[in-house]
Amino acid sequence: MIHYHGLPITPETAAAAAIGGGHAFVSFSDPRQLALAAQVCQSFAIDNGAFSAWRQGKPVTDWQPFYRWAADAKLIPACDFAVIPDVIDGDEAANDALIEEWPLPRWFGAPVWHMHESLERLERLASSWPRVCIGSSGDYSQPGSAAWWMQMSKAMRVVCDDDGRPMCKLHGLRMLDPAIFGHLPLSSADSTNIGRNIGIDQAWRGTYSPPTKEARASVMRSRIESHNSPPRWTYQIPEPAPKQGALL
Repeated sequence: MIHYHGLPITPETAAAAAIGGGHAFVSFSDPRQLALAAQVCQSFAIDNGAFSAWRQGKPVTDWQPFYRWAADAKLIPACDFAVIPDVIDGDEAANDALIEEWPLPRWFGAPVWHMHESLERLERLASSWPRVCIGSSGDYSQPGSAAWWMQMSKAMRVVCDDDGRPMCKLHGLRMLDPAIFGHLPLSSADSTNIGRNIGIDQAWRGTYSPPTKEARASVMRSRIESHNSPPRWTYQIPEPAPKQGALL
């Protein structure tokens, strides 16, 4: 699987340690390190920024600026895909309308299935798009909770064949936690775990704790990327994971 580390990460030297020779996830809500990703990454993907806007209480109503930005990013050889605009906690009709509006090539776009939506919609997206993103939402907004795993199990039964192999590439939004992606047949996942944790000094204690943000980024990257997704869904629900954000 591909481990996409969310940007921005500050300082930029720490960002380079986290994504150099690896993979990054650049959000339209804060695209300032796009040039760095293009310069040092093997590959990167771009996010529409809907989740950040939703958390700020300012949902996006005009997606034309994102479409233009995504079109430019598509021309960068290392750019893998873009997350098609979505309405967080919205209804299926609103999200389907945004998919219909997508102006860029189908191979480059990845629609989002929100976990509070119907399993029928997931099946429809997975059977018609080469890649589908899975986003935690509604009653399943906390990745790794018992309710989340129960719903994810239902989703895997829909999107995987009898041998547990998914019918399309699956990307886990905010799922770059080994306790989560280590149990799911994901093609890729992302999170801002490194960016959120390297500056929390009290979380890095002990004689051998890395003293700099660059070293911390390298340590966290190594711990995350030492794990991989399985090739198949085993139809077994793991124990609920600790809250994402704890140091790995």
